[in-house]
Amino acid sequence: MDTSFSGLLRHFLLVHLPDVKGSSPNTVAAYRDAFVLFLRYAAQALNKTPDQVEVADLSAESVTGFLEWLAARRGNTAATRNTRLAAVKSFLGFVQTRAPEHIATARPVLALPTAKTARPAMAYVSTAAVKALLGQARAASARDLAMLALLYDTAARVQELADLRVCDIRLAGPATVTLTGKGSKTRAVPITKQVVSIMSAHLARLAGAPGDTRLFANRRGEPITRAGIAYILARHTAAAHQDHPESVPAKITPHMLRHSKASHLLEAGVNLIYIRDLLGHQSVTTTEIYAKTNPELKRKAIDQATTAIVGETRYTHQDRADLLDWLTNLR
Repeated sequence: MDTSFSGLLRHFLLVHLPDVKGSSPNTVAAYRDAFVLFLRYAAQALNKTPDQVEVADLSAESVTGFLEWLAARRGNTAATRNTRLAAVKSFLGFVQTRAPEHIATARPVLALPTAKTARPAMAYVSTAAVKALLGQARAASARDLAMLALLYDTAARVQELADLRVCDIRLAGPATVTLTGKGSKTRAVPITKQVVSIMSAHLARLAGAPGDTRLFANRRGEPITRAGIAYILARHTAAAHQDHPESVPAKITPHMLRHSKASHLLEAGVNLIYIRDLLGHQSVTTTEIYAKTNPELKRKAIDQATTAIVGETRYTHQDRADLLDWLTNLR
């Protein structure tokens, strides 16, 4: 193997990440972009052209300077700088096993700490907002309704939804959707009877299509992209907000629907273990963030504790609707 910087980087991006690590094309592209930026930094700070850069130039001092350059010259946030640092660390971890003579260069960089970042608030919407949103989608097209209903019901990541093929949908009981997530890991997610009905109407339009046909396409017949899904969601959100400003926020992102599904399941008393599997998290620790940031769960816990001490509160749960009423009652 060519152990020059360019040779190692080429093998890392073209072979190691996609074939050995099973990284998604998006991850490979993100790592590639990190090194494109480092090469620009090297040209300015080290006065080296890309073909002159060596592994030794990825010293702790240079990488620290690179991160500072990203903040000062490009205005990158701490989270973005951490992503670039992760790409460099991953590459040097690979270099250590392919070219051990560079271990002395790699170790100090691998020990560099990530920048502290503020955890963003977990944004989610109510079941009433989801129902209003799907009402707008239903009025637009069977495709839009199927797309947004499936996005919410499966708590899929937007790329997972974009990648869905016809063969990934199983409508016969037990009805499931096979999602392919990070690291090309797949998981079978159950879907409700109401969504089965919605998906049946959408699939009827694709009758006869090969199994590897993308489930959702844009107006030109091309596979839908993440940007396309976000655009469709934004358009229906704007219409729903205009009709129901009291319950529908002005902006809803695809990931907010994923957060919303998890939060609604937690409010309904579903075990975190099942929600972890639905979301495709490796550890339940990741899923616990929904319980920690959901004010409704905190209020219920406090309410229950208070009831045990001072008796029944004025708050009653008798009128609480079932989690799926928003979909069952769609017309």
